[in-house]
Amino acid sequence: MNNVQSLEMLKKKSRNKRGTWRVILHDDNNITFDHVINCLIDYCSHNEFQAHQCALITHNKKRCAVFVDSYVVCESVRELLTEQGLTVTLEKDEKTNSKN
Repeated sequence: MNNVQSLEMLKKKSRNKRGTWRVILHDDNNITFDHVINCLIDYCSHNEFQAHQCALITHNKKRCAVFVDSYVVCESVRELLTEQGLTVTLEKDEKTNSKN
């Protein structure tokens, strides 16, 4: 692969990370509700009610978007939540990105 191809691949990856992203919390029967709620309060700036609602949605629907921002910010939040033992992934928010 030459330098031009490498540069084009980097540009393409960068474009894919533009827009709005979501941190998705996945259900995990090994983590307590209290731990999930505390993590959402500490790392996602939820209030206690929001955190509790997200924990319930995650438990019932097996997943819930708990944080929305740019890719870089969402990746940082994902890392913090993962370090706390939560199962989280990132998704591009297609609803807001399709308007661009």
